[in-house]
Amino acid sequence: MREDVGEVTTSLQRPETSKSRSGMPYDSFEWQQEPPPSNGVPRSAWTRSHRRVSRWHRPYTLILVLLDLVSAILASALAVTFIQKADSGFQGRGVGLFYFVALVGLPLGWLFILWANGSYDRRYLGLGSEEFKRVVRAFVTVVACVSLLAFATKTQLSRVTIAYVSVAALIFILFCRYSARQVLHVARRRTGHGAHRMVLMGTLPEALEVYTAVTRSPAAGLIPVAIHLTDGYSAARGIETPVPVYASRDVLALVREVGADTIAVCGSASAEPGELRRLAWALEGTGVDLVVAPQLTDIAGPRVHIRPIEGLPLLHVEEPTLSGPGWLAKNLLDRVAAFFGLLALSPILGVIALGIRLASPGPVFFRQPRVGHEGRTFRVWKFRTMDVDAEERKATLEELNEADGMLFKLKEDPRIFRFGSKLRATSLDELPQLINVLKGEMSLVGPRPLPADDGDYLGDVRRRLLVRPGITGLWQVSGRSDLSWDEAVRLDLYYVDNWSLTYDLSILWRTIWVVLRRKGAY
Repeated sequence: MREDVGEVTTSLQRPETSKSRSGMPYDSFEWQQEPPPSNGVPRSAWTRSHRRVSRWHRPYTLILVLLDLVSAILASALAVTFIQKADSGFQGRGVGLFYFVALVGLPLGWLFILWANGSYDRRYLGLGSEEFKRVVRAFVTVVACVSLLAFATKTQLSRVTIAYVSVAALIFILFCRYSARQVLHVARRRTGHGAHRMVLMGTLPEALEVYTAVTRSPAAGLIPVAIHLTDGYSAARGIETPVPVYASRDVLALVREVGADTIAVCGSASAEPGELRRLAWALEGTGVDLVVAPQLTDIAGPRVHIRPIEGLPLLHVEEPTLSGPGWLAKNLLDRVAAFFGLLALSPILGVIALGIRLASPGPVFFRQPRVGHEGRTFRVWKFRTMDVDAEERKATLEELNEADGMLFKLKEDPRIFRFGSKLRATSLDELPQLINVLKGEMSLVGPRPLPADDGDYLGDVRRRLLVRPGITGLWQVSGRSDLSWDEAVRLDLYYVDNWSLTYDLSILWRTIWVVLRRKGAY
């Protein structure tokens, strides 16, 4: 890691080894030229420079345009091939016109509507669900436009063809965009391409907190390369930092020196009235992005709204939604999925039960008191993976515990028999918890259920009890047993504060891939 902050003062000179990935010094890039001074007056929209330092999104957007066009053409071609009356409404108008509309007009219309709905906006590319939401909105708009045009021109189009083309195009576009995003994430994790190089601006604790948050997910493509302190070195002397620390520097000169393309204002760095606005003015025409990381963390977008009042943007935070139609839909989905899941998996459950009886003497199921919704205790259903005397032997293994907090974990736990270790690696030992879900004691998605004798659930930990524990959850798709106790609690609390039905479905989808990779399962 980097040297102590107190010693970094010697590195305030431009590093001789600071080079780009191409091997060229950063100051050889043409964007390193000093930008013209800005007075805060907006330039003409036609003459303003849109050339940004970070340009990964340009080829990526071009690839998305080509993929969307191919998807729309493919959907139309399949409809023309497999639907017998696909050209309904075009009889007597010429076959050429039909093929032009189907293979040229409609795909180009898709591209225009996708663009109009902001699905090529670089702010939504590469991460989050907003890109896919905008594609779905474009799908609805396409269907509405085609229907309106057919009504206006009195063209009797085939309803089956319209439905087929629209749905097929939507599926192809979503699949291609998801695949392109996965390729982008791999490139970001392995090579750093397609990422933003950030200078964190603020006090050292705030900057380090933002550093931890953005580096937690390499797929986000945010790479902090330097910290610009707003409170001087004295408050940070003697602290080891993961990136170089600077103070009393011109922030724009620092950005050019370290080859960054984004400035992240952390927490209270913009506390002085007008400071953030003047920084935004100074960045005009430089191609450098400006982002603000407020002190309010672990609050998801749907709960946060900006309400400007007389030019003052107020950040309004809604309460978590733990009741209402969405919560009722979650409960109904849990019960229905658990019922049909138990029916469909009953042969597998029977085979596993037989395997446990043959591998280790004792009961098939492990029943243990766990703390549930609002502190109520229940007995969890799990397939037994340890010897019968596992609880008695736990005290002799306490000093070998590899977890922290209220967790007890050993990668090589001697109490686990061979068939049980296979069940844990594949997470099949969790399947009987569908019984708890059917009884309403657990949910498909929620915080991990903890044993009733592991603590008093005071402070932040108690907030986990506002919702029912889940078979899977955010902790399970983020590292499972590899996580520290504090990180597991943070993820559980994030889920409680930002729950939504869509988020549940996303976690269920991610669980499939985590289980297949056996990540953190022991």
